[in-house]
Amino acid sequence: MSSNVNIRRMQINDIQQVVNIEKLCFAIPWTYNAFNQELRENKLAVYFVAENDDQIVGFGGAWHVVDEFHITNIAVNPSCRGLGIGRDIVEELIKDAYEKNISRITLEVRKSNLIAQGLYKDLGFKLGGIRKEYYDDNREDALIMWKELDY
Repeated sequence: MSSNVNIRRMQINDIQQVVNIEKLCFAIPWTYNAFNQELRENKLAVYFVAENDDQIVGFGGAWHVVDEFHITNIAVNPSCRGLGIGRDIVEELIKDAYEKNISRITLEVRKSNLIAQGLYKDLGFKLGGIRKEYYDDNREDALIMWKELDY
């Protein structure tokens, strides 16, 4: 675990800080209402935040669909990158998947995001395919990555 960082379940009162990070990290960020709906209404959703001194410094979420987890988003405040926070968040999602007897986890990552790809590979994710022109902002391809969970 990164020093001074606590990973915990996201709560409604975390949403504004999460949206602020989302705006710093993504060309087409999710809105306050999108996260609010995820937490209040989406029974498939699980979200965690990384907190340091009462400040949210990162977050991640997934949807639990049948026997799979689909990671929807992982983001770390740019001022806090390189400290292992993204790894901590993904590891917490993997731990949650094990607790729910999930058989595998999937995600999409930008073809150009080599740092994230390296993290996912380090955590056991493997390339499963490509989604052509997946990202709306620049039509960049997404790599589909999978992790099989061993029990």
